[in-house]
Amino acid sequence: MDFAGAYSWPNLSFILQGFGVTLLVAALSIVFSFVLGTILGAIRYARIPILYRLLAVIIDLIRNLPLLLIIYFIYIVLPLVGIKLPLLWAAISALTIFEGAMISEIVRGGLNSVDRGQIEAARSSGLSYMQTMRLIILPLALRRMVPPIVSQFISLLKDTSLCVIILLPEMMHNIQILQGHSPKYVIPSLILAAVLYFAVNYTLSIIARRLEAKTI
Repeated sequence: MDFAGAYSWPNLSFILQGFGVTLLVAALSIVFSFVLGTILGAIRYARIPILYRLLAVIIDLIRNLPLLLIIYFIYIVLPLVGIKLPLLWAAISALTIFEGAMISEIVRGGLNSVDRGQIEAARSSGLSYMQTMRLIILPLALRRMVPPIVSQFISLLKDTSLCVIILLPEMMHNIQILQGHSPKYVIPSLILAAVLYFAVNYTLSIIARRLEAKTI
């Protein structure tokens, strides 16, 4: 093991540069998947005829596919039909689609957990369906959805490592390159990767616990 060599500034900078890409992909995927998941979950909760069943089939299909397959599909199959995305956006699209399907089920479950009596009271007071959804249902449901959604975001951050298969220059990709230069860098570089992943994910866990405590 060569900790000094692995953590020399050029190598450390190379790993951190990849970690920056990891965080960028994760951050954008989190935002997009949350928006997508919230919309899909709300539509399924509303049980709009035909659309509800169609979305149920699509979401169940995506949730039961490996994320690796979705990444391959977007990176390899879509260009064959004329849709070629830049490497970064191919990774973000795959993660957004997969995590959006997961979050949609969390959102739907959270909305279904709201007491029907509160909904009926809001409607009887003169609020429209959209007003009831925006002012009553969503705020109540979001309190219950914080822990599972943050847990899903943590999984998303870890799942960015799968994008190494399409040569996205994220942290694990750069670490593989570094390890190719010297076998002595393998353990030090993996230890650093573990520390960086843990630091971010543990921070998210702390934030989730504090948000949950505030909403109880």
